[in-house]
Amino acid sequence: MNPALFLSLPDLRCSLLLLVTWVFTPVTTEITSLDTENIDEILNNADVALVNFYADWCRFSQMLHPIFEEASDVIKEEFPNENQVVFARVDCDQHSDIAQRYRISKYPTLKLFRNGMMMKREYRGQRSVKALADYIRQQKSDPIQEIRDLAEITTLDRGKRNIIGYFEQKDSDNYRVFERVANILHDDCAFLSAFGDVSKPERYSGDNIIYKPPGHSAPDMVYLGAMTNFDVTYNWIQDKCVPLVREITFENGEELTEEGLPFLILFHMKEDTESLEIFQNEVARQLISEKGTINFLHADCDKFRHPLLHIQKTPADCPVIAIDSFRHMYVFGDFKDVLIPGKLKQFVFDLHSGKLHREFHHGPDPTDTAPGEQAQDVASSPPESSFQKLAPSEYRYTLLRDRDEL
Repeated sequence: MNPALFLSLPDLRCSLLLLVTWVFTPVTTEITSLDTENIDEILNNADVALVNFYADWCRFSQMLHPIFEEASDVIKEEFPNENQVVFARVDCDQHSDIAQRYRISKYPTLKLFRNGMMMKREYRGQRSVKALADYIRQQKSDPIQEIRDLAEITTLDRGKRNIIGYFEQKDSDNYRVFERVANILHDDCAFLSAFGDVSKPERYSGDNIIYKPPGHSAPDMVYLGAMTNFDVTYNWIQDKCVPLVREITFENGEELTEEGLPFLILFHMKEDTESLEIFQNEVARQLISEKGTINFLHADCDKFRHPLLHIQKTPADCPVIAIDSFRHMYVFGDFKDVLIPGKLKQFVFDLHSGKLHREFHHGPDPTDTAPGEQAQDVASSPPESSFQKLAPSEYRYTLLRDRDEL
């Protein structure tokens, strides 16, 4: 018979402590490291993925690592399925090609992906476990409000862009495409849907989608494309949700500056909708081909008094049109000149050609001098960019490069 084994009291306490620690210590989720071999597969299969683009030498990246890992642990308990939510990271020093692919301009950058598609709005909220977890919970919530009675449509907020889908049933390919688009564009539009008998009066020719623009007098627009074609449906809804001329605010200023495009801005009083409509029409008429080379924006004169002061204007001078190149600000002539065919287009072309910059420093180009008049090299001091100050703070990010001067 083997002799009984007795532990001393201190040894017994130590063993129990180790057992309790082993049982109750939470398992830390391993953050998925992305590289050129696995990035497409992992992101394409994830319903939602939050990716941390970082560099080990960046102190802000170092500060974020434990917070990011703890937030991942919290979310994994709520969404345990492997592909529901993925927390991932990219070492941008090791994988500069991936950083370039996603236009990373600062560390750390947190970008959200849905089924492999990168959302245009990156995470810019508080860097805490709670804030990150709340952000993911919000992203996992249903972006579409269900209509139970068509009378609800009369109470819609017409200050928003509303997209309404009418479907025979929820379990359908048409609705799945609509839902996928809503997941991507819900920050830009309000999405609503109705089903079955509720939607029947609006389905006289089958399932359909309509767009209700802001304002009570604006007519509805009906989607005429194939509802099962994601690309066509997405492009149509994006065109309605993301206007050609966007409003710049202090809330979205940072993300607009990060797009890296100069601004063509109309400063107008909030109640002056007539000037805004003229500007929108002329941008669409003269500058639609320049979309992607410059951002078309409008701003509230009262809220953006400081940029106006930079160009020696006040709200009393509004409406005012100006370009901010992120180095200097250039003022368009009299607002009424926007109606002269090609005038606004030439103003933008003069930015791209460098003419605006040259004239600010050296006076008019010789070709602009009247016959017989001698050209003079007149030095000037152009007003500095004001909207560059809305770019990311150097106290929160490591910025990778300066803006090129235009």
